[in-house]
Parts: sequence; C-alpha cells; structure tokens
Amino acid sequence: METMGNLRRTRYCGEVRLADAGQEMVVAGSVARCRDKGGIIFVDLRDTSGILQLVFDDGTDRAVFEKAGSLKSEYVIIAKGTLRERDAKTGKIATGDVELYVSELRVLSAAETTPFEIRDEVKVKDELRLKYRYLDLRRPAVHEPLVLRSKICQVTRNYFCGHHFCEIETPMLMKSTPEGARDYLVPSRVQPGHFYALPQSPQIYKQILMLSGFDRYFQIARCFRDEDLRADRQPEFTQIDLEMSFVSEEDVMAICEGLLKELWKEVLGIDLPERFERLSWDEAMARFGSDKPDTRFGLELMDVTDAVRSTEFAPFKNAIAAGGSVRLVNCKGLAGQLTRKTIDKLVEVARTYGVKGLAYTRLTEEGETSSFEKFLTEEEKAALRKAAGAETGDVLLVVSDENSTRACTALGQVRLEVGRRCGLIDPAKFNFLWVVRFPLFEYSEEEGRFMAMHHPFTMPTEDSMDKLESDPGACYANAYDIVLNGVELGGGSIRINDPALQARMFKVLGFTEERARENFGFLMDAYRYGAPPHGGWAIGLDRLVMLMLGRDSIRDVIAFPKVQNASELMSGAPDTVDEKQLRELCIECTGAGE
Repeated sequence: METMGNLRRTRYCGEVRLADAGQEMVVAGSVARCRDKGGIIFVDLRDTSGILQLVFDDGTDRAVFEKAGSLKSEYVIIAKGTLRERDAKTGKIATGDVELYVSELRVLSAAETTPFEIRDEVKVKDELRLKYRYLDLRRPAVHEPLVLRSKICQVTRNYFCGHHFCEIETPMLMKSTPEGARDYLVPSRVQPGHFYALPQSPQIYKQILMLSGFDRYFQIARCFRDEDLRADRQPEFTQIDLEMSFVSEEDVMAICEGLLKELWKEVLGIDLPERFERLSWDEAMARFGSDKPDTRFGLELMDVTDAVRSTEFAPFKNAIAAGGSVRLVNCKGLAGQLTRKTIDKLVEVARTYGVKGLAYTRLTEEGETSSFEKFLTEEEKAALRKAAGAETGDVLLVVSDENSTRACTALGQVRLEVGRRCGLIDPAKFNFLWVVRFPLFEYSEEEGRFMAMHHPFTMPTEDSMDKLESDPGACYANAYDIVLNGVELGGGSIRINDPALQARMFKVLGFTEERARENFGFLMDAYRYGAPPHGGWAIGLDRLVMLMLGRDSIRDVIAFPKVQNASELMSGAPDTVDEKQLRELCIECTGAGE
C-alpha cells in the first residue's frame, strides 16, 4: 500500500458544487462503487460528507489509469484532480452536477470483500449489521443520523450558553438510591463489599448544584438503567439535562420550548408554533387515554357513563356501581375499514391493557351490527348514540371498567391502533404538547404503598399540601412532560426546597427517618443551609434525534447500540473476566452462564 506522500485533502467530497468547477483539489475517502466502461473508469468516492464521482479516461496518465482499474469497493484512496461539469448530471446526490478528473491517485488501504454491500438499499439482518457495525456505519442512511446528532448537540450547547447556563459534568460513579429502575452496579476494589451505581440520571447532583449557587446548569448527560429493552429504550442513553433557580413551571417550560424551536429551525428548517398546547394529566387521559397523547388525528374518547347510568347491562352496570365509567370512541366514517375481523383484533388490544373486552356497534348502509346494544333499552341505545354523535358509516368502540383510568388507557391504545390501521396519522406532522399537573403519587399493588409518579423531590401543588398524609391519591405535582407525536420526549418538575416538606414526602412514601437519611442524607443536610426555589427538565437525546429523522428505533441514531439481551454484538460485551480481576474486587461468580 502507498502513503499519502505530499497529498493532503483540500476538500470534502459532498461539499463541492458546480461553482467550484475548474478548481484543482485533493479528496480522500473510501470507494463506494467502480464502473469500468472500457476506456473510461468511474469511481464513486465516499467520505463523511457525501459522494463525488471520479473519472479516469484515455487522457489520464497510464499508471494512474491502471491503478484505477485495480480499485475495488471499500479501498481507501486519496486523489488529486480538476473539478469539472458532468455531461450526465444526476439529482440522486448533492454533487450530481460535477466530477473530478483525476491526475494523481494513491491507494492507502486495500479491503477484503465485505459481508454485505455498503449501500442503503441492501437488505441485511440486524445481527449481521451490528456485528460489523464499523461497516454498517459507512452506509449513508446509518452515517447521517450521527452527523445530525452531532449538530443537535452543537445547537443545544450554543442555545444554553446564550441563556446564562453553565455546563457542568456530574459523577458517573455515584451512590445507589431506591425509587427508580434497577441500577447498574460497579464494585469498588479499594472498599471491598461496597458498590457504586452508574447514574440513572444526574437528578440529585443537579439539585445540589442549585444549592451551590450555580443558578442555571445543563449537561448532555450519559445515563444507565438496567431494564428490558425495546425500540425506544437502551441500557445506556443520553439526555439533555438542565436545572434552574428562582423559576416557576412556566419559566422552565419556556426555556425548553425555545430549545426545541431552535433545533427544528436550525436542523430541519421548520418553524414550530409560538406556544405549545398544554393539557392537564386528567384531560389528556380523559380525551386520549394516554399521558403522552398523539394529537395528529382525532377519535377522542368520550365519557358516556351518564347515557347508560340506569342500564341493567351487567358490564356497564357493574363498572358504574364500582365507581368506574363507560368510555367510547366514535370512529367517524370508518365502518368500511373496521370490519368484524379487524374489530376482533382491536378487542385483543384492549384486553392487553387489563379490561375484559371491547364492545362495538357498526352502522353501515347495509344495516347495523352490535355486540351489546340488544341488551340496552331503546331509550338507552338512543341516548348512547346521541352522546356519541353516531351516524351511518360510524363505528362505536366502547370500554367499561371499575377503574376509569384503566378504561381510558385501554381505549386509548385501541384509538392508536385504529389510527395506524386506517392511515389517519400524518407522519410529516410534528405535534408538540405539554402534559402538566400530574398525580403526585401512584399506588403500587406490588409494593402495597404509594410511590412517587416522578421522583421523591417533586413539589406538590399548592392545593395538595394539606392532603399529603390524609389523601395522597388526590395530590397533584408541579410536574410537566413534553410530548411529540405520542412519544414522551422528556419531563421535569419544580423541586421541593423545604426540609420539612421533604421529610413529609419521604414519610408518605414509606421511608423511615433512618432510611431517608441513609439514602439521601447529604441532600437533606444541604437543604439546611438555604435552598433556592428550583426546577428542572430532561429530554432524551436519542428519542429526539429518532423523531426528528422519522426513524422507528433509537438504535438507528446510536453509534454502537445494544440488542434485546443488552449485548453489544461487535465487541462481544458483556463478557467474562479473568479470576484475578474478580479476586481483586472480592467477587465470586456462581451460576455463571445459567
């Protein structure tokens, strides 16, 4: 192989344009494709910025021409030449108007035949792609999201620095605390039997920074959670994290809206609305059956309990008597698409979310079919249809349950499935909204106690202060989530800055004074020396990039993602370690590989 010698890159392949024609330049990269047409050779050269066509013909130096004829895919080369206008232009690439007529060529590295073709159109199993991730990352469709991600980070830093924020790194090795997902633990060699935890978030440290007088903090923070994987979840992930002193809920939300508007404008060239819609948690659940509603289409939920309150139909009657409700979605004009077979599949969706079933009525030109209306009186049937605004062509989907939240959740998921199946969702839309005024607590049947819906440091609303101990289930939080197209991008809250109130919160959550001090003693001590009112927010960077690019999985926007069993296939992590390392950490493995 050759060295670069005196050749040094002067331009990137994807950045040259017709206005640069006539200039001499040096480009470098990997061979994407070679085409020998007999007497003329075309080489597509790829670098991080794009592709440029190189040309060699009978006017090229003979040694250079022969060397070009030996090129194969993924050879790494550097070439000098003159840029000229192409005869056969193409709009498929940004540099489709020009080509480089090469006068000097050096082959810097040869390449074996790759396990799969390095082009976007090729179909490759995920396992093979991830095993050879260094090859997969060369494909433009995989490469470009990471370039975009870098730009998003740059815009984010510039935005926060322009709004008086200070970027501060918080520890990667920290104390394990309860109330969250499972921690990743790191054993300490110098303190045998003791463990660090990798941070699930910088939550406690960023609150400490507000107590330390920094006023406004941000960080593009690495976070870790030992939980099962799915399309939008990885064991390690990145979040844009911030905290602010002397602020209200609206102040934090305004800063965050400003960041998102800046990102959409700078990265995608899209102007977002001046102010994002706000929905309370109660309203979001009642209208959409979700605390992260997708508002790109209608089909809102209706409470039709009053219309059937006197019914003898057992599923409705029992739900109402137990304090629950009857909820309905009117699928306007969709009777032609929602066949009986399709509705059967929707029934399974509803059952997945804990309800006993899904009742329906189809109103078609040919007639009416219903799974439940024969059990209603004519008055009840008329009242139900009037409440639903039912007309010919509609399909009514109904859920009843003793727990209204469960009924709304199940019907909300049915609503989403109808939207997907019937093509009601516009993928080009970006519908942002805030969900606010969350419940402060949620009751865990498994734990037999109330748990914090967000975290133990969330400030209750003013009207909840006197109900913390007497009626925790009726308490609300100064908390806010940002939602985009049915995906929770991130959220935050105003924090407690009163030690006495924080002690009350710990007590409601079942913490003894000793346990609270054991887990959060340093934070409790810090409050004693004066804590400003403060609040914060965090947004998932991986999800943000995924949604901006219209991708389906955060694995598409992470350089080296994990698969379902949390393995990283390229390097083989996690792996076993030798006995010496374990002895130094005072660890003995039992049942390994089982």
